[in-house]
Amino acid sequence: MNYLPLLLSGAALSMPACSQYAVVKEVRPALATGTALASRLSPVARAMENHPGENLPALLQGASDAADAAASAPAGTAAIEDYNFAVARIFSCLHATGMDPWTQPLPVAGGWTLSARLAVEKELEPRNFSFQPADQFKVGGSYVASRTVRQGIGAPLVITSKVEDATVTDRFAMGKKAYYGGTAVARFRGKHCEITIEDPLETESVRFGGRHLPMAADFTAPLALVLDQQNPKKMELRRLLNPQKYSSTARLARLQPYDPDKIPVLCVHGLMDSEATWVPLINTLRGDPEIRKRYQFWFFSYPSGYPYPYSAAILRSEMDAIRKAYPDHKKAVVIGHSMGGMISRLLLTDSGDRLWFRIFGKSPGATSLSPDARKVLEPALIFSHRRDVARVIFIAAPHRGADLAGNWVGRLGSKLVKAPSTLLSIGGEAMALLQPQPGVLQLKSVPNSVDTLASNNRFVKAVNTLPLTSDIPFHSIMGDRGKGDTPGSSDGLVPYWSSHLDGAVSEKIVPSGHSAQQNPEAIEEVKRILKSHAR
Repeated sequence: MNYLPLLLSGAALSMPACSQYAVVKEVRPALATGTALASRLSPVARAMENHPGENLPALLQGASDAADAAASAPAGTAAIEDYNFAVARIFSCLHATGMDPWTQPLPVAGGWTLSARLAVEKELEPRNFSFQPADQFKVGGSYVASRTVRQGIGAPLVITSKVEDATVTDRFAMGKKAYYGGTAVARFRGKHCEITIEDPLETESVRFGGRHLPMAADFTAPLALVLDQQNPKKMELRRLLNPQKYSSTARLARLQPYDPDKIPVLCVHGLMDSEATWVPLINTLRGDPEIRKRYQFWFFSYPSGYPYPYSAAILRSEMDAIRKAYPDHKKAVVIGHSMGGMISRLLLTDSGDRLWFRIFGKSPGATSLSPDARKVLEPALIFSHRRDVARVIFIAAPHRGADLAGNWVGRLGSKLVKAPSTLLSIGGEAMALLQPQPGVLQLKSVPNSVDTLASNNRFVKAVNTLPLTSDIPFHSIMGDRGKGDTPGSSDGLVPYWSSHLDGAVSEKIVPSGHSAQQNPEAIEEVKRILKSHAR
């Protein structure tokens, strides 16, 4: 019998119903302002496709003329649209030819020179990145259904790392490839063009032509490109079924260059999911200037076949490491969805040796375990609440487990998850020392993630006897499938009795299934909480 469909439809508590997360197609940008300058620029842009270098002088002249017109034009007018188009095409030309205006001024035919610089350098080294205009990408897909932009002056860009593996030099880079947004603003002095690349998450307006204008931005294109080119969806099931094979993918990473003045929002995904699940939320939140000003987004990604106490131990280790890398970072707001919420709950918990006692019936010192077993079990069972966490938002989190994970569907799904060799090697001696407990899920081997989602799992039952620290406020968001039947409600996989926690600062029920982190009302609630926290 093929049990995979059962796993996909039942035990996988976080898998959203969707097709491709993002689809990106390159298109030929069109300029339809109808101005005299547009009639000059459009044929140059078309000719550039076959002879990009030869048309750079004409693009620079067109951009210069557009800059003169835009300097006195009201925001949102055709002159500014012409200017943005011309500057974008300059970057199309640079990308196609590989010309370098970064290290020194670039001589161009017709007496022109061109130079470029990053206004906010941070970790970005221009020679390691490519710069492409965002207007040449048409984006779609289930996770980028809407495009979040800011109208203004400048050419929005997608900045993509060219190095083989960005994590070699930056442990907390978003992945092997890094994708950022930028905005190019060109200024002219005679026949010299100087372009600055601004960070649209840092800069809301720029001085241009003696006045301040809103700066254009495209917040969606970089997110869509990373989903389309890296395709994290293909790894989600694999990391569930064979977590050991993908152990190197367990990491905490930044979605943008580090900023000590911004509060980290640390997002933790659930079972058979990835960091991609947060794109709809982040895409929406970045459209709010207050969120852009006050927050930076991080994520924790991990093979979701691991038992969640083990994943939580990895997260704590990663948080220690990022604290060393950025000792001045502000306390984080943590958002956990589904099993990610269960992981996040442990960040609010002081276990002491109480969990150990509940599971083994004796103190850690009196428990006869090998050094290898202690190295794995002690971080998973003995921990304190995180002092680098300021607030936690739980979304559709099965704190008390889900019956589905403990019934026959879950048991069949559990059999498909390959136990990591790290845990198998210590599982025998740990299982032999378990304190007998009536009514708990009986296992013949070390538990995996599906096992630790069961409501009668011994760890789930034990951890729910421990209080949450009073030092960290928390909030709950959960779905009821639009039925309005709380407290007897369920999001289809997690019932209200499991996701509800006494002591929450706020609790919001949204008309959603289990993927509530992508529900518009839930996203608005997250926005409200973040704004309140920032103030």
